[in-house]
Amino acid sequence: MIQGRPAAVSVWLAALGIALAIWWVTKPLPPDRTELLMEAVEHRQLADWTDDDHHLALQAFLRSCARLEALPLESQVGPDRFGATASDWRRPCERGQGLTQANPAAARQFFEDEFVPTAISDGGKAEGLFTGYYEPHYEGSRERIGRYNVPVYGRPEDLVTADLGAFQAKWEGVHLVGRLEEGKLLPFDTREAIESNGLEDRAEVILWLRSAVDAFFLQIQGSGRIRLSDGSETRVGYVASNGHPYTAIGKELVARGALAEDGVSMQSIRRWLEANSAKARDLMSVNARYIFFRELIGDGPFGAAQVVLSPGRSLAIDTTLIPLHLPVWLETTWPPGSDRPEGATLRRLMITQDTGSAIRGPVRGDVFWGGGREAEELAGRMSEAGQYFLLLPKALHERLAAAREKIQ
Repeated sequence: MIQGRPAAVSVWLAALGIALAIWWVTKPLPPDRTELLMEAVEHRQLADWTDDDHHLALQAFLRSCARLEALPLESQVGPDRFGATASDWRRPCERGQGLTQANPAAARQFFEDEFVPTAISDGGKAEGLFTGYYEPHYEGSRERIGRYNVPVYGRPEDLVTADLGAFQAKWEGVHLVGRLEEGKLLPFDTREAIESNGLEDRAEVILWLRSAVDAFFLQIQGSGRIRLSDGSETRVGYVASNGHPYTAIGKELVARGALAEDGVSMQSIRRWLEANSAKARDLMSVNARYIFFRELIGDGPFGAAQVVLSPGRSLAIDTTLIPLHLPVWLETTWPPGSDRPEGATLRRLMITQDTGSAIRGPVRGDVFWGGGREAEELAGRMSEAGQYFLLLPKALHERLAAAREKIQ
């Protein structure tokens, strides 16, 4: 266990205040990349709406309700542009909790009564990219023994994160991550630096894995189930990152001529890494982003919404643009390798319960497929075009509509 954290906090915070003051004045905000447009539609305009099992989506939604009920009613939910608060979910959650029977028709009626479908586009472009992720299963140990020699680090002692939206509203969603050294805020170590030099006494090693490739994909997925050398199992989940941007190494393999552009998948990338062990570390270092973990007790994995994710019903979105805890009607296609015919439509109701560093833009989603081999196959091969519709709580929809009328 790392010692000395409480004594250092006040010193770090003081230095952080000085560093942020300098950064605040000198660092320009990146220009807006997107234009999120919304237009109310009717449920009958959602393709195959009546064919879904809405009860499964309701169970995922009620997990969000449990989280929202713990918040004060005035708590903000999502980015400022929505003006959403926990109170907007109060009526839907109360009614949803009363639906105790597994009745898909009653669940569908619930969503039709309590939510307004809203088409989302990026400046008029309704189509976006939808990928998948999963909870990987790996072998590990609590001690560094034999082949278990790849560390899974907890949050480093000197890692500092600041939400710049707390300083100015125009910086909403922008976070600064770094480390403090002699009163200066510096970028945190890159993946290459961490893997070359380690983190010594700066971070606790919570587990040891047997493969650097396993550790890399554990970080890509953000959570995992680990079977320990003594036969027991545990879970780990995301707790922090080093703040560096995510770089897809699949694109790098294409640029190097190692893979064809239409041949990139998680499976093909892993095969290349394992077949080219001498070059694997160099390739993985192209992605400077590094993830730190915490051990999870009980059910999991947890998403950014702080709820247990539901396989096939939880969707990761760009939380700088879209609120968590919203029902979303997804219209896309099944990934290759599923038991459906090629190009088969995938249309279902999901709940926004997670996010990710690669999930950016108004029409961008990442489907959580669960754990195990089938989930791995679906997640690794999913890269589909599609669109979605947010289902806004009626109270929120009416408030946004009134605000638009005032502007017009």
